[in-house]
Amino acid sequence: MYEYFDGKLTYIAPTHVILDVGGIGYYLHISLTTYSQIKDLKECKLYASHQVREDSQTLYGFATEVERHLFHHLISVSGIGPNTGRMMLSSITPEEIQSAIINAQVNVIQKIKGIGPKTAQRVILELQDKLKKQGPNALIPTIISQPSAVDEALSALIMLGFPKPQAEKALQTISLAEPDANVEQLIKAALKRL
Repeated sequence: MYEYFDGKLTYIAPTHVILDVGGIGYYLHISLTTYSQIKDLKECKLYASHQVREDSQTLYGFATEVERHLFHHLISVSGIGPNTGRMMLSSITPEEIQSAIINAQVNVIQKIKGIGPKTAQRVILELQDKLKKQGPNALIPTIISQPSAVDEALSALIMLGFPKPQAEKALQTISLAEPDANVEQLIKAALKRL
C-alpha cells in the first residue's frame, strides 16, 4: 500500500519516528539498524511496510530497501511476527542475518533476543533455499523497469482499439524517424498513420 515516506523527522527514538510528510505526521516503528543510519538527519526517506492485524494497523520504516526486503522474508516465516522481525534487524545487520541463514548458523540467529533454537532452525529451513537461489544480491529487490515511451504508446493504442501488429509497425517506423519522441508525440504520429 505504501512504498515509502519522505519528509521531515519531527521526533526520533531508537524504536520509532514521527515523520512529517506534507503536514501529516506518520508514526513508524524502526529497527536499531535504521535508527543508526538516520539519527543525525533532519529529513529522510523511509521505505514502508504496512502490517494489518485483526486489532491494529502498524507502519514499519526502513532506511534501505534491502532491510525492508529482509524484514518481509523474516515475517513470512511461521512464528515470526513484525515485532520479532524488527527485533532481529535491531540485533544484527541484514547482511549478517542473510549470511547466518545461508550458512545455516543456528547459533548466530539463536543469540537474538526472543529467538529460540526451534525458531532459529525454522528461519534457516524456510529461508535458506530462497536466499541461496537469489544469489549474493538476494536482499536487493529487483527494480521494476520503467516502460519505454514506445511501450506506453503501444499500450495506449491497443486500449484505443487498434490491432497490436499494426500499432507496433507504425510505432517502429515513427521511433526510427524520431528517436527522441515522447509518448504523446508517438501516439499523435501513430494516429495519423493508422
